[in-house]
Amino acid sequence: MDSKQFNNQVITLSDKFFRLAKSILRNADSAQDAVQDLIVKLWEKRGSLDEVENIPAFTMRAMRNLCLDSIRQQRDEQELAPEIAYIELNPHQQTEQKDLVRRVKILIDNLPELQRTIIRMRDVEGMELSEIAYITTLTENAVTVNLSRARQKIREKIIMEQKRIDQTVYGKS
Repeated sequence: MDSKQFNNQVITLSDKFFRLAKSILRNADSAQDAVQDLIVKLWEKRGSLDEVENIPAFTMRAMRNLCLDSIRQQRDEQELAPEIAYIELNPHQQTEQKDLVRRVKILIDNLPELQRTIIRMRDVEGMELSEIAYITTLTENAVTVNLSRARQKIREKIIMEQKRIDQTVYGKS
């Protein structure tokens, strides 16, 4: 792919890239940076773009993935801040709250990729189901089902862990 083809097929999509990135990242400056990063990456790989059947779909998916990677990097420690749940906790409650948040983060990280992405976009980023459906190329119903399944898995694992802890600590069955 030469520079003229690249301009016609990729650069012309910049506005769409920006809108998608802004809907995911919720920040115009970060979205603009992501668009620039994507264009640079695509330019570096322009030789292999000739093999792609649907350039707009491929590049929009690449934009989505780049934004999600950015969110993962930014939110690693800030994702579910323990301070958001309660303001005035005694030290024991604070420790328990931090432990629960840490366990939920681990449980989210262990979900299948699609469920992990959806639960983060909905519950962490506060995105609407329609936005998530657009980004993931799923129907809103499929997004709802995946979100429900992800939440259920986390709920079940927390209950199982708590039962195991109770059995160990209190000898309960």
